[in-house]
Amino acid sequence: MSEPPVVDPAVDAPSNLLAQRIADRSAVVGVVGLGYVGLPLAVALAECGYGVRGLDIAVERVARISEGRSPIGDVADERLSPLVSAGRLSASTDDAILAACDVVFVCVPTPFDANKTPDLRAVIAAADAVAGRLRAGQLIILQSTTYPGTTEEVILPRLAATGLAVGKDVHLAFSPERIDPGVSEHTVRNTPKVVGGLTARCAALAAALLGTLGPEVKVVSSPRVAEMTKLLENIFRSVNIALVNELALLAERMDIDIWEVIGAAATKPFGFMPFWPGPGVGGHCIPIDPYYLAWKAREYDFSTRFIELAADINQSMPAHVADLLGAALDRRGRTVSGARILVLGVAFKPDVDDSRHSPAERVIALLLARGATVAYHDPYIRELAVGGDVFHPQRTVLQSRPLDDEALTWADAALILTAHRAMDVERVLAAAPLVVDATRATAGRQAPNLVRLGTPLA
Repeated sequence: MSEPPVVDPAVDAPSNLLAQRIADRSAVVGVVGLGYVGLPLAVALAECGYGVRGLDIAVERVARISEGRSPIGDVADERLSPLVSAGRLSASTDDAILAACDVVFVCVPTPFDANKTPDLRAVIAAADAVAGRLRAGQLIILQSTTYPGTTEEVILPRLAATGLAVGKDVHLAFSPERIDPGVSEHTVRNTPKVVGGLTARCAALAAALLGTLGPEVKVVSSPRVAEMTKLLENIFRSVNIALVNELALLAERMDIDIWEVIGAAATKPFGFMPFWPGPGVGGHCIPIDPYYLAWKAREYDFSTRFIELAADINQSMPAHVADLLGAALDRRGRTVSGARILVLGVAFKPDVDDSRHSPAERVIALLLARGATVAYHDPYIRELAVGGDVFHPQRTVLQSRPLDDEALTWADAALILTAHRAMDVERVLAAAPLVVDATRATAGRQAPNLVRLGTPLA
């Protein structure tokens, strides 16, 4: 845990007052963006004793939180409701609440557009809202994953335009979110934090607040270093996933089971870390971060060829899974066109209620474009919109259907894209005429109707 910032008489009074409020937990903390990053942070800060004021543009989400009902799976109603009832945490769509906040976290989405160019409209809107309510003594912390330079090139000018001296009158820092959706052992309260401030004082204040959450706080020399740290973490995963995805494609041609290979390699106690192939990558970070860095690198006349190649391999996996399904149907005298396909799991990872950038979206769009009839089952995702792009121009909205014998016998093939623990794999193998698994759901099982990614085609 970081030490609280020392109250220095040489520093202006508003800064010293903020340091004291952080230390005695009387500071009011604002959180802009109450999604998968912002809401867990808001709840954790409120549990630490701070008064938390959340801001979001989604009226329905704000209404649910105000009723003590969580809109995301990683925050239980049982944690949220008492905080709301006690007045420790509130939510609003009115940015006027920011004026009363001593600290403001910005936790808004940072997607890319169809050409994989960073889309910072949400960050800019949040920065403008913060700037419109800025006052001396406040600390602003950007948490949204983004390219190196965003804090100083996008947030700083908007705060400075108010006439307040950033780094003296008000403070600015970047601390990347480290959320692992669906994994209960990795939380805001026990995952170490990284923070880089515009000045040493900015960093110290931010580290003091983050340190009250519990885990270690690593202070780095600048916001740019902290921003690059987050990209490195996710690009590391992207590259290693791409490696095993490419090897899975080769293994299929060589009649080798890549899952057996990885399992054997994982017995080595040093120099190896197992990653597993799949239908692609999803979520808000891994599919996006490589392209954020590649876009920024071009400003420096630098091509991130290795990183972009890995991202491209991962982006190609949904098409390969669609091809694998087609080949499996073909061996059974069927074609994708006219086939009934039941997709099992459309969340971007197991046991989460988040389908952002899920590989399932692209796989389903490709299957629809090839003439298949597609239904899906996912206990966490009630509705999924696919298409509306060059792969399948028609925007199609699907509803999750129950995983019962009727669904399994209706299907010509069941396609497993997300290995939720609640899925009854044995039932699927017993009832579906063909099962194509692009995950680890059927690991260790053998069946005449089973085809697995990265293994010899049966």
